[in-house]
Amino acid sequence: QVQLVESGGGLVQPGGSLRLSCAASGNINSIYYDMGWYRQAPGKQRELVAGIASDYSTNYADSVKGRFTISRDNAKNTVYLRMNSLKPEDTAVYYCNVRRWSMAYWGKGTLVTVSS
Repeated sequence: QVQLVESGGGLVQPGGSLRLSCAASGNINSIYYDMGWYRQAPGKQRELVAGIASDYSTNYADSVKGRFTISRDNAKNTVYLRMNSLKPEDTAVYYCNVRRWSMAYWGKGTLVTVSS
């Protein structure tokens, strides 16, 4: 019974910032899991935004490099996404994902809208 709950989404102006968080609960120990953020914009496929592995290595989509930062706190079973210099094209539902081998869990998503 693992649950992921995202928070921090909302409406921001272009150039603004948000921090998303995703807290995992249930029978999970985050130190064994890779964690990441995905997003899905209207009419688009879901895409990986940023990932942070169990060894803390990170990777980012080219579209967000230099603007977004992913981090994790294993003691809190939480992964974060700091989003700076937001653009209208960042508008999407952002989903949290944690996985270990064939096991994967998804949050329900949090909406980020970037608009003036």
